[in-house]
Amino acid sequence: MDPLLFNILFLDIETAANYKTYEELPERLKPLWERKASYLRNDSEMSVSEMYQDRAAIYSEFGQVICIGVGGLYLDEKKALNLKVKTLSADSEKELLENFSDILDKHRAKNSLLLCAHNGKEFDFPYLSRRMLINGLQLPQALDLGGKKPWEINHIDTMELWKFGDYKKFTSLDLLAAVFDIPSSKSDISGGDVNRVYHEENDLEKIKEYCGRDVSVLAQLYLRMKGLSYKL
Repeated sequence: MDPLLFNILFLDIETAANYKTYEELPERLKPLWERKASYLRNDSEMSVSEMYQDRAAIYSEFGQVICIGVGGLYLDEKKALNLKVKTLSADSEKELLENFSDILDKHRAKNSLLLCAHNGKEFDFPYLSRRMLINGLQLPQALDLGGKKPWEINHIDTMELWKFGDYKKFTSLDLLAAVFDIPSSKSDISGGDVNRVYHEENDLEKIKEYCGRDVSVLAQLYLRMKGLSYKL
């Protein structure tokens, strides 16, 4: 068994708009969101306010991290490969990001730590980094790309692995889970429901459960992509 498997931290983040509605945005940000929205595809002809509720969460300038799921592989007492998943949340985004950064800095893999996420290079990794800077936090070594050569960046993106060098459009984690026959993380909510569940239902626990399931699917997908058929 490849010992590097135990250096991988599988992660998934859930995000929500910084404010419940567009009307609650600070006056300085309202015209900036309007400008942003004007460039976004809007086939349903949504209003600026509707687009804020529908899209703001995915942009780090207008959104926030509300939950982070992390998972690591280990050998149990029977020497079978298993996965430990933990979902992080906190009273404030800054505290949440500090707790996550602490996990990265204290991980036993140290400088050999590998971060794995689905579409992580376009979403999870930069989103986390930007929100850390906005919150006045120093980037942990695992996220700080400054001065690093491409081969020194220890980031694994399962969506990038699936491209095999071509330029496919976005392929969802749920679709890949389906084709690899991995149980889905989707139950009563999906990614598109998170902002509503957070702001309208105030049910962070439901989001944490969904996030944790995504981490488990991600880890199983990565193993399948490496030709390993362990069931976690």
